[in-house]
Amino acid sequence: MQADKAKVSKLLKTAKGQIDGILRMIEEDRYCVDISNQIMATQAVLKKANMQVLTAHCKSCVANAATPQQKEEKIEEMIALLTKLNKGY
Repeated sequence: MQADKAKVSKLLKTAKGQIDGILRMIEEDRYCVDISNQIMATQAVLKKANMQVLTAHCKSCVANAATPQQKEEKIEEMIALLTKLNKGY
């Protein structure tokens, strides 16, 4: 992985902490809207981490593909991922 590992790890640890907090909120029967807001905040952090990984992938793996065929395969792979992201998985 070519992304800044420290940055991505920090974001994922933040998301993990948020998920632990959401689980506590559920156990404590907290207000549904508050839980939903925390879920959306966690999704935003995960989205940011994913963008870090995908940006690094474009700048390294795609850009440095050895042959035109390999580059085309990497581009198609990125298009498929972006299509998934656009659909919301």
